[in-house]
Amino acid sequence: MKTFTSLFAVVVLGAALATAAASSTTHAKITIRHQTSHCHAWALGHGAYMAHLDAAIPVGGTITVTNNDVMSHRLIEKSGPRAVISGSPALTHMGATATVKFPHAGTYVFTTKAGEDYMKGVKTIGEDNVLRLTVTVS
Repeated sequence: MKTFTSLFAVVVLGAALATAAASSTTHAKITIRHQTSHCHAWALGHGAYMAHLDAAIPVGGTITVTNNDVMSHRLIEKSGPRAVISGSPALTHMGATATVKFPHAGTYVFTTKAGEDYMKGVKTIGEDNVLRLTVTVS
């Protein structure tokens, strides 16, 4: 009986963790940063910083974009169903945020347009990255 009770507890705990993990995917965070090589990059959650990101969230989910770059970035929706952006898509300073809500299923594509490299002492190697985000909503 003790083995059955332990097994039941493990199954219940596993189901609870799976439910918690599934519900946490309704909101994601993306951070933009400035870097010496290739200038701009962004990361999904604690993932690697890259120029192109892919994300998947459920209908009604949101993504918050935070600009931690020394330059401004304008978030631009290029294709897909119309997303709803709360806050200004012109992320004009470090720490600026915009939250994007995805009310319909589909594939959304975003890019950013970076501000000019205007700060004294900021040196970059290579071309500026055009940041691209593809969000699959189902």
